[in-house]
Amino acid sequence: MPIRRKMTCLELCAGAGGQALGLELAGFEHAALVEIDKHCCATLRRNRPRWSVVEQDLRGFDGTPYRGVDLVAGGLPCPPFSVAGKQLGKNDERNLFPEAVRIIKQCQPRAVMIENVRGILDAVFDDYRNHVERQLERLGYKPDWRMFNAADFGVPQLRPRVLFVAIRKDHWDSFRWPLAGFVMPPTVGQVLSDLISRNGWKGAKEWIRRANTIAPTIVGGSKKHGGPDLGPTRARAAWASLGVDGKGIWDEAPGPAFVGMPRLTVRMVARLQGFPDDWQFASGKTNSYRQVGNAFPPPVAKAVAEQISKCLSRRDTVPIAG
Repeated sequence: MPIRRKMTCLELCAGAGGQALGLELAGFEHAALVEIDKHCCATLRRNRPRWSVVEQDLRGFDGTPYRGVDLVAGGLPCPPFSVAGKQLGKNDERNLFPEAVRIIKQCQPRAVMIENVRGILDAVFDDYRNHVERQLERLGYKPDWRMFNAADFGVPQLRPRVLFVAIRKDHWDSFRWPLAGFVMPPTVGQVLSDLISRNGWKGAKEWIRRANTIAPTIVGGSKKHGGPDLGPTRARAAWASLGVDGKGIWDEAPGPAFVGMPRLTVRMVARLQGFPDDWQFASGKTNSYRQVGNAFPPPVAKAVAEQISKCLSRRDTVPIAG
């Protein structure tokens, strides 16, 4: 009977582990995770002490020692392509696509999986996407882009994300994008019912009834600003319709006598992003919230990574000796 070997991956800009968790759930074993933010690195090490976390700027990272990994994955910085920013694209100093291509060339994986914001599919970036595709094609890959909404994979949040997948040309015919929309996401009230009522808030039942849709997109916030909040004016209005005060984050759920709109805690936001409750964020409230808000929902990462694994595994089964 054939056996399947363990798939390996190198993850770039790993953040607080959203994509890493999805890859792990899909059966990938991390050769290393590269991340520059010390708070995110602390989170990764706290939750998975066995992982090799490289705390380093991607621009100085050498991928040569990881040559032969099955997958290079990453969540490259979004501001260069985000409609919330100036959309400077290739001219933004935070654009790390050139570094990713360099590392892919060094590692020569069989597959690539990169996550970014939906703005990267805007017409203004057509030339740049084509440029990235041509670079990968010259390295022997067949690339493709696809936008998914996290809600289509059971995440209770309106969160469109773009996936760039490149598979070696001799494997491409075996790759299929995951089918979306077959999982109905729960409402915010359903997801947070136990957390919002944890401290005996008498208004919890009414709040759960009111929070009867999925959440708007959770944003990570900027390091240039002060404390965490749930987004700009329009986003706060959407949260208010669910009975949530989006002007900040609380340390605890509301108490028994609380009156008004509660604020969410970091744990509540993490659950809305698809993180399991045992995933701990190694920092204070503000930095923890930023880690959560900037994360790639694990269920979406898992769905795409599973399809990559299936594609690669079709050529990986070997017979048991004997």
